[in-house]
Amino acid sequence: MNDTTTTRELPKGWRWVKLGDVLQDARNGLYKPDSFYGRGTRILKMFNIGRLDGTWNLNSVDLVELTDPEMADYRLDLGDILLNRVNSRELVGKCAVVDEQTRGAVFESKNIRVRVDAAQVVPEWAAAWLNSVGGRLQIDSRLKQIVGQATVNRSDLNSLALPLPPLAEQRRIAGVLREQMGAVARARAALEAQLAAAEALPAAYLRDVFQSPQAQSWPRRRLGDLLKLRKDVVHPRDKPSGAATFVGLEHIERDTGRRIGNLKLEQSELTGRKPQFQKGDIVYGYLRPYLNKVWKAEFDGLCSVDQYVYAVKPDADTDFIVSYMRSPVYLERAPIDATPGQLPRIRTEEVASVEINLPSLPEQRAIAARLATDLAAFTRLRLTLTDQLAAVERLPAALLRRAFAGEI
Repeated sequence: MNDTTTTRELPKGWRWVKLGDVLQDARNGLYKPDSFYGRGTRILKMFNIGRLDGTWNLNSVDLVELTDPEMADYRLDLGDILLNRVNSRELVGKCAVVDEQTRGAVFESKNIRVRVDAAQVVPEWAAAWLNSVGGRLQIDSRLKQIVGQATVNRSDLNSLALPLPPLAEQRRIAGVLREQMGAVARARAALEAQLAAAEALPAAYLRDVFQSPQAQSWPRRRLGDLLKLRKDVVHPRDKPSGAATFVGLEHIERDTGRRIGNLKLEQSELTGRKPQFQKGDIVYGYLRPYLNKVWKAEFDGLCSVDQYVYAVKPDADTDFIVSYMRSPVYLERAPIDATPGQLPRIRTEEVASVEINLPSLPEQRAIAARLATDLAAFTRLRLTLTDQLAAVERLPAALLRRAFAGEI
């Protein structure tokens, strides 16, 4: 074997083998198996192979036992390895071992079924190596680009080098990995649940304010009486020049209104009109308004034609109005147009018609300050959970690295 991977020294008693020398079968799946749908079976696809820890993503798949004789050659059985062979560079080579959940399914042509010789190789061991950094580097070196997709075939797999300890050692390490990966999966699930719960906090903060019994006692005002629609537009036909900062819908985080990006533009190169905003204005995404992309401008700039720009009149606090326009209460009161064939949107006159319960100006400012504090606490919590989740996501690669260094 001439693969540079095999120059790495292995633990005592281990050896390098070609994967093709320990395979019983490596077969592509059915090609475009539409004719098999509705016959009581489902077809596993690329996205059904989860992460590089060898897990399955079966949320949208109803798996049942295969009974159709003409699909028998493509049936997955316990211990089979299903591997992605076509798609992006990141997905090719990702694999998982067939278990009781996936047994009996068939697989599409973008996968390869790999069956190892059980007398020499534990399937979980081979799958773990293919998912590891070492295995993926080998696969990566063999990728071919076909019609914009990376692909690997059976002969490529056969030529891969596999580190092979004695069978008993494979079983022991595979068992340890199974326990460790299970712990990682549980930690991931717990953090994902905490993160999902945290994501609901901004809306809860806003509902607590704008739907509270106290809010019901405040006088109602139309937003049209509090907002002034800005109609300043930069148009290419006016031959503008100079640098400008563009903030579009894609640059505003949903629900929080936090700016997550911007784009530097040269106005002389504009190809379409762009509304202008000034520092302190409300920049409101009226396309799919349920995304709550409402931003208080931090500087002067340009936005997209899918956004309205408002200045707030002196008898209202901008931060209070911004918070209201992000709230579930605003969305419940807003007459959002959901015309078939078009994305939901809201017109300027409909924004103006929405009513807001408005306390005194000092109380508006106090409430807005409290909401800003709550939102900052949410941002810190989400960052902490996101960092923890990222650390958990790095664990499978580290565990596999230790396993194939003979350190577990």
